[in-house]
Amino acid sequence: MSPTTFHRIAAIGAVLATGAALTACSSSPAPGEDGSASEGSTTSKITFWDPYPQHKEGSAWDEHVKECAPDGATITRTSAPQTDLFNQLTSAVKEGNAPDIVVLDNPMMPSAVGAKLLATAEQAGISTDDVDENLLGPGVVDDVAYGVPFGSNALGLYYNADVLAAAGVDPASITDWDSLNAALAKVVAAGSKGITFSGVAGEEGVFQFLPWFWGAGADLEDISSENAVSAGQLISDWVGEGYAPKSVTTDNQSAAWDLFLTGEYGFAVNGSWFAAAASDADFATGVVPIPARDGGVAPVPTGGEFAVAPIQDDDASDHYANAAAVIDCLTSGDAAMKTAETLGYLSAKPDVRAQQVAENPLWGPWVSSVEGAEGRTTDLGGAYVDVSASLSEAIQGALNAAGDPAGVKAAFENASGY
Repeated sequence: MSPTTFHRIAAIGAVLATGAALTACSSSPAPGEDGSASEGSTTSKITFWDPYPQHKEGSAWDEHVKECAPDGATITRTSAPQTDLFNQLTSAVKEGNAPDIVVLDNPMMPSAVGAKLLATAEQAGISTDDVDENLLGPGVVDDVAYGVPFGSNALGLYYNADVLAAAGVDPASITDWDSLNAALAKVVAAGSKGITFSGVAGEEGVFQFLPWFWGAGADLEDISSENAVSAGQLISDWVGEGYAPKSVTTDNQSAAWDLFLTGEYGFAVNGSWFAAAASDADFATGVVPIPARDGGVAPVPTGGEFAVAPIQDDDASDHYANAAAVIDCLTSGDAAMKTAETLGYLSAKPDVRAQQVAENPLWGPWVSSVEGAEGRTTDLGGAYVDVSASLSEAIQGALNAAGDPAGVKAAFENASGY
């Protein structure tokens, strides 16, 4: 999830209840107007909504989407922040004027399905072939697939090679929590600062915490378990030991990255969307997978969005044909490569992902993390919203405890209601 598209999932419940207008998207052209095609084929005007307002008209993404219009058709693309988009989609489906295609952040998928906003992939004729099962997971509700992911970003452990060299730390030695903590101790002892990450309240902080949570063997169905508490203790100790700044409780991912770019820190937990920026930093950088507690690569949460077909009441076959044609274009062949590169994702299809790595070695270190990633909502579905809110409370409490074990344990127990 890039900083420009990160959405706080705890707000979904409010989103469903409150309205925010989506500029220029209050209605979609109805099939049958201005020369629509016959039933079962695409209409001449296709509406496409996405949560990328940073990609203005005429941008590479805007042009790429419009190039996926079938012969004889044109695409009207409109963007808004994800929560506004979700609001407007809810209204549009209710009013019978939904767009042909909408792009939703992956943790919103169960809520969208539960609100009866989306057609199934089979119903719309959207192919899910060759998509990695783990990346498709957030879009599968009750064993039924809805839409497809464009790809995924991932979290990794960036490092400042100059700082590590001065401290005598080999980044390849960081394979578990003990070796990471040992490296942090050496970095701080050598006069540098330790690690930056985002612990901000809300989904962004949860997103960054989940690799440690899952890497400890914890389960979202029990956020007060001993394993869950051990993950909270890890990051709490970093604050208590002075390895991480106290500002982690309010730092979002962009703020944490800015701290890393000062060159003062040895490590930063952050996303693959910063990979290009890391290569342009004023110091030598690298990245290794986030380690699990006892060794190996910790599962990271899948980032990225799904392309879906909203429910249609009128001329549904035409709308679904539109969706299937455009989504197939954006997720297949050379166009899929362009989609992933333009959005800064590794493709959800292994063959396209392999091509990305072959053409841009910058992606190489991220492959294992993406292939081992887990969907936040895959197991919990719509219940994830409440669990995430509780976990956010626990994270804040643990960070404020600054290493105190009793405070960390209480934070997780209180947040879970025990």
